[in-house]
Amino acid sequence: MVKMSSLYSLARNSLQQSITWYSSKKRHWNYPPNLELQAAVRDDLRILKAATEKLEDNIIKIATFGLVSRGKSSVINALLGQKVLTTGPINGVTKWPKSIRWNLSTDKIQIELIDTPGLDEIDGEIRANMAKEISQQSDLILFVIAGDITRTEYLALLELRQSKKPLILVFNKIDLYPETDLNSIYQQLQQLSNQTKKPLFSPDEIVMISAEPQSINLRIELADGTIKEEWEYPSPQIESLQEKILTILNREGKALLALNSLTQAKIAQKNIARKTIEIRSKEAEDIIWRYAEYKALIVAVNPIVILDILGGLITDLTMIRSLARLYGLPITSHQAGILWQTIVKSLGGLLLTEIVSMTMLGWAKTTSAISSLWENPSSFTTLATTALAQGTMAGYGSYLVGKTAQIYLENGCTWGNSGVDTIIAEIIAQMPPDSIISRLI
Repeated sequence: MVKMSSLYSLARNSLQQSITWYSSKKRHWNYPPNLELQAAVRDDLRILKAATEKLEDNIIKIATFGLVSRGKSSVINALLGQKVLTTGPINGVTKWPKSIRWNLSTDKIQIELIDTPGLDEIDGEIRANMAKEISQQSDLILFVIAGDITRTEYLALLELRQSKKPLILVFNKIDLYPETDLNSIYQQLQQLSNQTKKPLFSPDEIVMISAEPQSINLRIELADGTIKEEWEYPSPQIESLQEKILTILNREGKALLALNSLTQAKIAQKNIARKTIEIRSKEAEDIIWRYAEYKALIVAVNPIVILDILGGLITDLTMIRSLARLYGLPITSHQAGILWQTIVKSLGGLLLTEIVSMTMLGWAKTTSAISSLWENPSSFTTLATTALAQGTMAGYGSYLVGKTAQIYLENGCTWGNSGVDTIIAEIIAQMPPDSIISRLI
C-alpha cells in the first residue's frame, strides 16, 4: 500500500506540473494569439493557482450547510468554545459566508470553519452560486439539521453526495426532543437513505448534538421564604462532534486536503480545455478536414495493403497530436496512441468495418496494380475505382476519429501518470473501507 505522504507528494507534483504547463509561454492559446481565449481562461487559471496554494498552506476548510434556524452559527460557536458568531431567534442572522480559524492541534493542519446563510434564505441564482462555490472550496461539510428532514434538505444532501463531497450529518437541538422522537427521526433518516440506490450516509456519519441548549427557568426559594427566578444556561453538548472531526482529520486530513485541491484543479483544467476547444473550433475543423484529405490521398495512391493501414494510423495519430497542439493540451505520442485505441473502441463496429473494408479493398488494389503492370493494362480502371473507394472510406474514418478526438481531448488535461484523475483515484483506493473518503466512491 502506498503511504499517504507519497500520495500527498504526487498530488503536489501534479498541481505544480499543471501550473507550469498552463503558465508556460508555449501555451498555444497564445500562439497564434487569441485575446478572446486568454480572457476566457483567466479565472480558471486563478482557480488552478489557488488549488496549488491551498495544498501548500495546509488549511482544511470545514463549512456548515443547512436551512435557516438549524443552528449553524451556534455549532461553530460551540466548536470554538466561545460566542464569536451572532445568533438569535430571528431567522437569517447570517447574511454572508464568514470564516473563522479554529485552533485545534491536528498534525500541523490548520482548520478554517465557514458559516453560511440558510439554503432557503437567499433566492435563486445567487444562493445556488454561493452554495456551489463554498462547497467546492470546502474539504469537509457539516450539514446541520434539527428535527425531520425537509425536501429541500434532502435534495441538498443528494446534490452534495453527487458532487463527491465528504459530509457529517449534524443533528442539532437534541435537547428539544425526547428519546422517542429522536429514535423516530433517526429511523426517518435511515429510510431516506435506503430510498436511494446508494445510502446517503452511514450511522457513523450522523452526530447528535445540542450546540446551544435552551435556557431553563429555575425557581429558587430563598431563606426568607421568597421565591426568586433565575435562568440557567446549560453547556453545549458538542463533544461527540469535536471527537468525530478530530478523528477524521487525524486519519484523513491530508487526504481530504489533497483530494479537494486536485478536484478544484480538475474542474479548472476541464474548463480551460472546454473553452479552448469551443474558441478554436474553426481551426480544429480545418485540421480535421486537412488530415482526412491527407489520409484519403495516402491510402488511395499507395499500392501496398499493409502500408495503407500503417499510413492511415500515422495520419490519425499526427492529427490527434496536431489537435492537442492547437488546444495547448498536454499529450504525448504514447497518450495519442492510447486515445486512438479508445476512439476505435468507442466507435465500435463503424471503424472496425472501415478497417476490414480497407484491408479487403487494399488487397484488391494491390492485385489490380500487379495485374496492370504485368498482364492487363486495362485493369488500371479497376485500380483507380478501388483506390477512390478506399481513399474515400479512409478519409471518412479519419474525420470520425478527429471529431471524436475533440470530445476526448476536452478531458485530456487530466490524463497520464501525473494527471489529477490518476492521483484522485489512487488516493481513494488507498483509504480504509471505514473512512469518510471511501464513501465518495
